[in-house]
Amino acid sequence: MKANSPWVFLPLVGFVLLAVLLASGLGRDPQELPSALVGKPVPNFSLPSLMTDKTLTQDSLKGRWQLLNVWATWCPTCYVEHPFLLELAARGVAIAGLNYKDESDLARQYLAEHGNPFTHVIVDADGQLGLDLGVYGAPETFLINPEGEIVLRHAGDLNSRVWQEKFVPLLEQDQQGGEA
Repeated sequence: MKANSPWVFLPLVGFVLLAVLLASGLGRDPQELPSALVGKPVPNFSLPSLMTDKTLTQDSLKGRWQLLNVWATWCPTCYVEHPFLLELAARGVAIAGLNYKDESDLARQYLAEHGNPFTHVIVDADGQLGLDLGVYGAPETFLINPEGEIVLRHAGDLNSRVWQEKFVPLLEQDQQGGEA
């Protein structure tokens, strides 16, 4: 290949394109990743309950405003988030748990030791429901309306700041008669 051939610059052009592509994603907050399911029903599922011998379905996420919290015992951030979930539950916020790719015995032991903020816990041992929900990892929290539709998705720990900034405005909007 000749030194003045245009092909000499191909690796440089490829490098610049790759650098631009990577840089475009670096400034994004992973907690702000959109969910394609916002405004759509929770995907169909039929999975066991962690705490009872019942089978839970998407219908268990209908009838009231509630959170669907994706958690696991292997998730260090879930331990940080847990006290706030207990606080929300004590205030009357309905929270369903989705125990994601976890061992059920460890999950039951965790809830016995740390407290159980959940109205019910769905066992997603193979992660299929998480995949259907577009879960990137744990923790993630979805706001579900009474019709069983996803209104909001938050990746990362749910804390007081996130609750006030993202969740409360949507719930207040609904109470005022608007569409959340």
